[in-house]
Amino acid sequence: MSLIITPIPAFTDNYIWALVNDKNKQAIVIDPGQAAPVADYLQQYQLELTAIWVTHHHDDHIGGIAELREMYPMTHVVAGSDHGVSPDQIVKEGSSVSAWGYTAQVWAVPGHTASHLAYVLTHEDEKQVFCGDTLFSAGCGRVFTGTIEQLYESFKRLNKLPKNTLFYPAHEYTASNLRFGLSIEPDNSVMQQTLQQVEALNEEGKPSLPVTLEHERQVNVFLRSEELTVIDGVQRQVELADTKPLTVFSALRALKDNF
Repeated sequence: MSLIITPIPAFTDNYIWALVNDKNKQAIVIDPGQAAPVADYLQQYQLELTAIWVTHHHDDHIGGIAELREMYPMTHVVAGSDHGVSPDQIVKEGSSVSAWGYTAQVWAVPGHTASHLAYVLTHEDEKQVFCGDTLFSAGCGRVFTGTIEQLYESFKRLNKLPKNTLFYPAHEYTASNLRFGLSIEPDNSVMQQTLQQVEALNEEGKPSLPVTLEHERQVNVFLRSEELTVIDGVQRQVELADTKPLTVFSALRALKDNF
């Protein structure tokens, strides 16, 4: 079999990631905030929904689950105990889920929410990370029920993955995140080039995702809080108590909140 991973657009900027087994025509979807786009996609490609994986409890990630369960009663819902969906399989840090012989490790990556999870799937010697709203391309999730310290630790953990790891965030926020990044590092040429490429993709209605960790290390200021260019860029805008990575990371998130 070959595993096809594709985004199903939802709302204005959400992606519901679909994992498709093209051999048996089964599909898994991640964070279906809306049922209709998923149902349309499944019907178009004559696929059977077998599982739903949930990263966190926000409605734009779980709002379509009840309807999809009615349409596909055999669907196996995988979620945390407090994700608001009565899961068939409760997962947490250290759990694993299977997909047609592949295994995804469940990681706790709190910060955006206190109980945020990521699914780290190993496929053809590459890791594929379905990271919900923890990491975005060139950005990170806003802090709601988690803490900035948790988000920083989650980023440190994700940054230890192999450089060819692919990240599948749940939103198309890349262009706006890059514009913020350039307000911190205006001379970052990789950011400049990437913004042009992403704007062109967006105009064509194409996703800027997934992205590699190697790429993110060049364009995501939240992964670059130890870089002098980032520290200087933050200090031009706010006064820092110190230049420790967590202090810089926290200041970046506060600046992004008001960007």
